[in-house]
Amino acid sequence: MAAEMTLKKAPFVIEWRDGFKIGIAQVDQEHRHLFTLVRALNIDSVDETVNELLDYVVTHFSNEQEMMEKSGYPAFEQHLKLHEEFASHVADFLGNGQAWTEERVQELRKFLNKWLIGHIMTHDLRFGKWLASKPVATAPVVQSVKRPVGFFARLFGR
Repeated sequence: MAAEMTLKKAPFVIEWRDGFKIGIAQVDQEHRHLFTLVRALNIDSVDETVNELLDYVVTHFSNEQEMMEKSGYPAFEQHLKLHEEFASHVADFLGNGQAWTEERVQELRKFLNKWLIGHIMTHDLRFGKWLASKPVATAPVVQSVKRPVGFFARLFGR
């Protein structure tokens, strides 16, 4: 009978590691917080956590993009496009009308973790290395602006 029982899949959770650091303190701290929010996704509080996560993503993207622009990062436009593609993908996923299930929460968590790691370890790390190579390797500090609740939802018509 045990073989007939379905095993519940373990949640797809990736913890922050120092190996994800790009060398810009503010960005590293924001990335760490993004991992914390993704880890907090669960079926019992999915709507609240998703809203908090998306609002924070907008804040992080805005801060990161402002740093890139102020520092004269040559790949700024390409990086901006990656952020826009991510936002579009997430908006499509959230806007498909499907009800939240444990599997759907896991699918979102898996996508977010994979995207974060891939993006951080390639594109954000490239920015960190570029900035460190500049004569004055101090990242422009951006005052993090708390976006109003539901900002992402209004931005993408959710």
